[in-house]
This record gives sequence, C-alpha cells and structure tokens, in this order.
Amino acid sequence: MSEVRELAAEAVEAHVRGFFAGHSVEVVDCDLGSGRREVVPGLRVLVVGPGPQGDGWAYVTAGCWAAMEEDGHGLEFVMTAHVRDQRFVELMAMIAFYHCGGHRLDLEHSMPIGEPWVPGSTCDHLLISLPYLHGPDLEHCPVPGGHARILWTLPVTTAEIEFRRRHGHEALERRFDEAEIIPTDPFRASVA
Repeated sequence: MSEVRELAAEAVEAHVRGFFAGHSVEVVDCDLGSGRREVVPGLRVLVVGPGPQGDGWAYVTAGCWAAMEEDGHGLEFVMTAHVRDQRFVELMAMIAFYHCGGHRLDLEHSMPIGEPWVPGSTCDHLLISLPYLHGPDLEHCPVPGGHARILWTLPVTTAEIEFRRRHGHEALERRFDEAEIIPTDPFRASVA
C-alpha cells in the first residue's frame, strides 16, 4: 500500500508542476503527529509560488487520494492565498485530516476552521468548490489506477455558510460573482 501511496502523491505532484509550469513548487512533508499520521500517511502540501498562472500562492494536498480513494476516484484540495505562510500549510494539513479522519468532504461541503482564516479575517469556514481560479486543467488529475479531483477550499464567513444553508450553493456563488470578490483577500466583506 505504501508504494501506491507514493506513486499517487508523485502523480499529483507531477500534475501540479505541469499545470503550474514557470512557478516555484516546494514540497512540504506534513507529519500530523502521534495518533493522526496514520489517517493521512505521507501527507505532503505542495506550495506553489506566483507565476504565469496567477500572482497568488497555491497550496495543494498530496496524500488524500491514497487515503480515501474508492474505485480509483478520490480528492485532493487546493487553497489560494495572498502570501506564502506556514499557516496555510497547516490549514491544508487540517483539511486533509478532517476529510480523511471521518468527515469526508466533497463538492459544496463546508468545514469550520474554528478561528479566523488569518488574524482579523471574518472568514472562519472553508467552502469546497470547483477550482474556478485554475479551471478543469488543474481539477482533473490522473493517478495510477484512477483519478484525483482537485477541489478548491475557499475561505468564507459564518454568515455566508448560513446563507448557503437557506438559499443553496448556487445562490451563494452568484453572490460571490455579483460582488466580484477577491478570494485571496482575507479581509474581504461578507456577501451575506
């Protein structure tokens, strides 16, 4: 199983490097600590610097697919931020543990962070969405024996999550479009 895990992580890394050609890509090994590392063994976060695909930083998990795949299909996650910060690596590790540790995430799900995305931000949840900033070329990632779908973890506010519960995911995404939010702005105004 460890060979499959390693091959899948390498495939995700190769895919991310190919998509983000011209960007720096740093591989950060994440040890979730005693009692947690078994949930997502060998978890890595790929830290992608600014470049031709955009001026923000991207953080991509590599390890969720191998821990949770069913019939060759599984997920990895991407977050886009305004700076390079260890905080975002830690958030990606938290997402991986949450997803693989019993709270399986998928498109249109959300996850509470338990604190602001960054100090002073009103965004305290993550919304799982299509990777609109990067498109389907990043989203669809072949791995040996299957396919990983890379979904976006968009920081959102509690009010936006409540709005989505009442009016649906599409209505919230329309609000984001109408407000022309900058998704990497931790201090953006809530649309709800």
